[in-house]
Amino acid sequence: MTETKTRSPEHLLAAGAIAGLRQDLFQNVLDYRPLGPLGADGPVIRRLPEPLRKGVVWFPHAVVGLVVLIALAQGVFDANTYSPFGIATVITAFLPAGTLLMTLVRPVFAFWASIVLTPLVAVVGSGGWPWAPTMFVCHLGVLIVVAARTRPRTAVWTWLITLATGSFLGNIGGHPSSSSTTFAMAFVSGLALLIVTLAQARRDAKREVTVQRTATAVERDRRTLLEERTTIARELHDVVAHHMSVVAIQAEAAPYRVENPPPELEQAFVTIRENAVAALTELRRVLGVVRSEDYEAPDAPQPTLAQLDRLLDNVRETGLETEKTVTGAVRELPQGVELSAYRIVQEALSNSLRHAPGASARVEVGYVLGGLGLRIVNGPARGLVKPSPGAGHGLTGMRERVAMLNGEMTAAATDDGGYEVTVFLPVRTERDHTAEEEAA
Repeated sequence: MTETKTRSPEHLLAAGAIAGLRQDLFQNVLDYRPLGPLGADGPVIRRLPEPLRKGVVWFPHAVVGLVVLIALAQGVFDANTYSPFGIATVITAFLPAGTLLMTLVRPVFAFWASIVLTPLVAVVGSGGWPWAPTMFVCHLGVLIVVAARTRPRTAVWTWLITLATGSFLGNIGGHPSSSSTTFAMAFVSGLALLIVTLAQARRDAKREVTVQRTATAVERDRRTLLEERTTIARELHDVVAHHMSVVAIQAEAAPYRVENPPPELEQAFVTIRENAVAALTELRRVLGVVRSEDYEAPDAPQPTLAQLDRLLDNVRETGLETEKTVTGAVRELPQGVELSAYRIVQEALSNSLRHAPGASARVEVGYVLGGLGLRIVNGPARGLVKPSPGAGHGLTGMRERVAMLNGEMTAAATDDGGYEVTVFLPVRTERDHTAEEEAA
């Protein structure tokens, strides 16, 4: 029987650090990773004019290119002035500048190339040890670009490796400690990497917050949509259940109203009643799942446009001056249309109370041949009461009701600062039913 050895936290921490080092700096060293342009939707770039915006997105590339040119000029000048080697121009000028330029396409490989090139430039060139001025600038640039293009953990590893390289070369170079540039490199690069890492962490945190807010907004809209659909399903259940119950009762009573009905007629009414009861049972079983455990069916009938005046009176008591205009021949519409129209007007007036306190509202109801038109308009907010913030849930519910009836809806601000909701709910006429039956 073997005993499982429990590793100490220190051992696990060291193993994780070594695994991170291997993953960040030893795996896929030659990966081709070109640096793309900045996002055009940034807080600064999006405020710039369009022609200037197209060039500013390449700002990091321009900065790297400018530093490369400065380092190249300095390296050529130092090599031709102080160094006795003819090839020194290439080693002390072009190769360090090349490693910095390489960070735009292969950042990890550029770091290792800069580390390998450090002792060579130190031997061939002149100036500080182990980093001559040109190599100092180029390696510092490599560290900054690599840190900006990778994770914060990689920045720590590159700084430690740079510090170890400088300490090792300083001990074997035979140069006095007073001329060593290791401390300067450690301090300047550490400060620069700290700033880059903090900026990168802030950027990642901001991106994460944005993603979370987006996901929360999407989830909130989805939940609101489901809640509104649940409410509509409940109301439709009450409406349809009422009509199906009437069908079943009339089908059961119909044979008794006819003297000596033929058996075929009795059987037809029995079949109608059985189908109505079965449909009612199935409807309650399917739509019953949307009812919460504490939901109670309303004792009063579902509201219709006939109760619209009562709704407007209640709204006026809260301080919203409203007026109603009805055009066309008033007629009874299907109960689902009446209920949806009432709820739409109710929600629109509620939005006016929340978002435009002190304003007045106008409700227009138009009975036309093909359906019902609604228009609810409110003026701008007036007075000292501030509008309440909203998430657009009321509009979501209205659109759901309109879409359920294959209607059309528009909602937009008016020129005077108010808001307008326009809805059309189609209603099929008897002529439409007759045409469909004839076509069938």
